[in-house]
Amino acid sequence: MIKAILRLPVPVVLIFIFLPLIASSLKVDRASNKQPNIIIFLADDLGYGDLGCYGNPIIKTPAIDKFASEGVRLTDCHSAGTVCSPSRAGLLTGRNPYRSGFYYIQGAWGSHLLSSEVTLAELLKSDGYETAFLGKWHLSRLEKNLHDEPGPGDQGFNHWLATTHNAFDGPQNPKKFIKNGKPLGETEGWYCDILVEEAAHWLTEERDKKKPFFLMISTHEPHTPLSPPDEYRRMYDNQAVDKLEESINYGGVDRPNKDISANKDAYYGTVTQLDQAFARLLAVVEKDQLDENTLIIFTSDNGPEHPVNFEESRGEWEDPIRDYCFGTPGVLRGMKRYPYEGGHRVPGIIRWPEMIPAGIVSDQLVNATDFVPTIGKLAEVDTPTDRPIDGVDAFPAFLGNKVKREKSPLWIFPTHGDTYRRMPQMAMRHEEYTLIGWFPENNPDTHLIDWMKSSVPEKFALYNIRTDPEQEKDISNEQPELLSQLVPEMVKSWTEIRNEGPDWRSRKH
Repeated sequence: MIKAILRLPVPVVLIFIFLPLIASSLKVDRASNKQPNIIIFLADDLGYGDLGCYGNPIIKTPAIDKFASEGVRLTDCHSAGTVCSPSRAGLLTGRNPYRSGFYYIQGAWGSHLLSSEVTLAELLKSDGYETAFLGKWHLSRLEKNLHDEPGPGDQGFNHWLATTHNAFDGPQNPKKFIKNGKPLGETEGWYCDILVEEAAHWLTEERDKKKPFFLMISTHEPHTPLSPPDEYRRMYDNQAVDKLEESINYGGVDRPNKDISANKDAYYGTVTQLDQAFARLLAVVEKDQLDENTLIIFTSDNGPEHPVNFEESRGEWEDPIRDYCFGTPGVLRGMKRYPYEGGHRVPGIIRWPEMIPAGIVSDQLVNATDFVPTIGKLAEVDTPTDRPIDGVDAFPAFLGNKVKREKSPLWIFPTHGDTYRRMPQMAMRHEEYTLIGWFPENNPDTHLIDWMKSSVPEKFALYNIRTDPEQEKDISNEQPELLSQLVPEMVKSWTEIRNEGPDWRSRKH
């Protein structure tokens, strides 16, 4: 057959060569009566540089690396926020989390995901999907629902097994799981393994197999506290790891003066433990012959945590569980909470054998707010039109193609006071450029919400993120025309988002 093709005229040969590529790029437009299954696997505080397939020289992640080779690996994927709750709210609603009032983590001033928000689970459930949520919720208080805040079951999930926050009593045998509203008490096993076991049972035994499904798994790992099984820790307790550790970057963020190196095997081991839990989930999907028509997204909620507590600028503050933080943003600047790139650029890997060719590496920007409109279109579900949706259909990026955006993505963390003066409050991405903005300094006696809702950025820095991923060279003076274009866009976008967000102090909780 190949020899016969080669004997054809050159233009015809080119058609034979490029036709498969053209067809693959058009697959998404092909009419289909079968809606895709959806799985989102969300790690907690996993850094952009924490996986082998993203260049980590130490941590072994064979299952995730193989998974990346079977679909598309995004090199410009972002969480919706720079810290836990905002990023989860943005992922589930397709909206900048500050529209929903997530100015910090859930619970601050009574903040939670309001019932008026429309989640991805609600959209899919309305179209006949079976839905399940497993893991860290962090969008409302779940315990006995004493606070009358919506939980997973109120926001589109048929089945749920969740904790309000992280497993702060330890990831082994956690005590805070609630299943469909009923507290379970101590649950045997490690957090991520419990989730995968529950997922396997739901996928194979409980769900209605005549319907498509949406499963979201939100792990505790590698958030602290950490205590992986010894078999994973031993993999990293050797001199070779000690030597390689010298090459790891931590985003230019200060590390503690004390020696915490003895703890690194716990972090590295936890990421490998997470990798193996993910492998078991994939095995269930494949054994049940679900893999061809299941879109699986693996990503993280924000950049990696670091052991220096922000309050250390006011004096020493011991935080033992944070001494186990060895996540890395790779070459990027900043870590969790920072609007710099390392605070929100995260691993993003998608596999869907029926529609996405294997082995794609895409440099197109994808934000977690894009998942709602992207999945909505694939499932043929309309997204809400009565509110701003900040995400866009990013499926072209999954094929390595350009994504059209009318609005530049914005990441915000409005910290203030003595401990945060070094940190900017927001970042906006425009093509290969990132604009960083600082609010005016706040009076320590002014409430954060008052300061935030009356402020716009007044100081700026501009970086070319393609040529300067470390964000070391501010080019605002070299690009005055671009700066004058982007500053008004940032101010306008922020003001709109700021004005929509609720003032929790005026609400009943």
